[in-house]
Amino acid sequence: MATDYLKIKKLDKKSVHPNVLKRFNYSQDQIIEKPFNWSQMWRLMEYMKPYAKGLLPLAIMMVLITTGVRLAIPILIGQYTLDDAILDNDMNFFVYMVGFIAFLYVMSYIANYFRIRWMNQLGQNVIYDLRKHLFSHVEKLSHRFFDKRSAGSILVRILNDINSLQELFTNGVINLLMDILMLIGIVVILFTISPELALAIMVVVPLMFLISTALRRNIRRSWQTVRLRQSKLNSHLNESIQGVRVSQSFSQERENSVFFDGVNHENFSAWREATKKSAMFRPLVEITNALGTAVLLWYGVILIQSGPDTLTIGGFVSFALYFGMFWEPISRLGMVYNQLLMGMASSERIFEFLDEKPIVAEKDDAVRLDDMKGHIQFEDVVFSYDEKRTALKGVSLEMKAGETVALVGHTGSGKTTIANLVSRFYDATGGQVKIDGVAIQDISLSSLRSRISIVLQDTFIFSGTIMENIRFGRPTATDEEVFAAARAVGADDFIQRLPLGFETEVEERGNILSVGERQLISFARALLADPAIIILDEATASIDTETEVKIQKALKTLLNGRTSILIAHRLSTIRESDNIYVLDHGEIMESGNHEALIAKKGIYYGLVRSQFQMVDAL
Repeated sequence: MATDYLKIKKLDKKSVHPNVLKRFNYSQDQIIEKPFNWSQMWRLMEYMKPYAKGLLPLAIMMVLITTGVRLAIPILIGQYTLDDAILDNDMNFFVYMVGFIAFLYVMSYIANYFRIRWMNQLGQNVIYDLRKHLFSHVEKLSHRFFDKRSAGSILVRILNDINSLQELFTNGVINLLMDILMLIGIVVILFTISPELALAIMVVVPLMFLISTALRRNIRRSWQTVRLRQSKLNSHLNESIQGVRVSQSFSQERENSVFFDGVNHENFSAWREATKKSAMFRPLVEITNALGTAVLLWYGVILIQSGPDTLTIGGFVSFALYFGMFWEPISRLGMVYNQLLMGMASSERIFEFLDEKPIVAEKDDAVRLDDMKGHIQFEDVVFSYDEKRTALKGVSLEMKAGETVALVGHTGSGKTTIANLVSRFYDATGGQVKIDGVAIQDISLSSLRSRISIVLQDTFIFSGTIMENIRFGRPTATDEEVFAAARAVGADDFIQRLPLGFETEVEERGNILSVGERQLISFARALLADPAIIILDEATASIDTETEVKIQKALKTLLNGRTSILIAHRLSTIRESDNIYVLDHGEIMESGNHEALIAKKGIYYGLVRSQFQMVDAL
């Protein structure tokens, strides 16, 4: 696709490195191969159940009124107004019929107004509920789910896929009911007026359904492809915007533009193909309508010439009006069918997420540890992120309540994996993790994680004020408690220098703050949450020496009385730990305090010595 696009745009392919073109093949989503599933569509319609006693019956009532009026008017115009009033020269009856028909049109207009209004309200409510349900479900999924998918592909499903269902819920469902009722009513009336003429024109209907059925599979696959291309486009946009500084620093703007043009063209082509196939339905209806009209005129004249007992002029006019109305609901049903196909393509992707179960599941009888002490035990724990690599190989360790424990080792040794298992972001594939003597799988996730605070190297700051970010871990905290937490970790110094202090807007990801300032806010956030267990994962790796001194002071306050897990390459931050575990390739190689490990002159001694040699070299 990338090479084809470059040909279309007449770009110089030689100026674009092949490695850039390889990126075009990257995609995490796949087209879901399933037949059109009405049970799944019914599952989608279940989101209308909460409104089954309110908006939905009101809208259906308006549909019945509108349909009844539209079915009545042609017979009133043809047989009553034309045959009984005009041909019999009964002007009083004619005036009465004109007034009655006008009244019916006004009634139809009012019913239509409320139908559209109530269905729009219903549709918006359903879309709101569905998006809320999907977002809430995705938030509860395990980390492994997010490991496999980009943020952009998840955004597409929560935003674009649900948005594509809006037309289906606001118009499609109720139009489907209205058009089915209209079709049944028209067919019954046509056979009542003239069975012979009705049979003659119905010959062309099977032809239309035969051709349109053949398009069904292609149209559905095309809309699935559209969703896939949108997901890819959204993923790239998300990455490009977040990584714009990296792109500019490496002067890769042109290569990024080439890649974006290719992805954008894929999306454009997918939409063009899907709309082209969907648009084929309407011309089929028009062609069938033309054939049916020719049969109507030819055979209708023959029946009229046979005498009024066979078909009257008024009956023929009514029949012609009904026949014109007959193709309108069929045409709209084609549009609704396209909406159903789009809805099916989107709902498959939505339900794929909703059917995803958290790998880290909570038991129904899970216990709450609201009074957690923080005693952690690993008993012969084995863990693998995938089948190719084992992250932990039979690790056994103990962290007593209130202890400060450090995990050191080279990258990939299993330090962060231990922290992830303590927080139960993943479940051990072997062995057992216990907190306060209770197996971690038996503890409710909310009570477990509410008593654990994590500070990462790349701390996440949300859009909003500094006050809101510190309060994030405990929304019920008072302003005074927020001030005290910031003061305890030394964050209030720089906060007070800001123009609006704690009410300063930090912008997306805290862009107005330095790395050290963001880290101090994360420390204040962790302290305010008042956890029993605190995990610091390379929390001081990206800060300058001056800020590190402040943080070292803050750590004494933050870690006091809490079980603390320190993960650090910078060994100066862990010297005072009660116990230090040295890991290598998922195994504990050494353990003890700083002095004991130095005296042992093993792996830890080598790590310390290498760091001091680096400092001396500077």
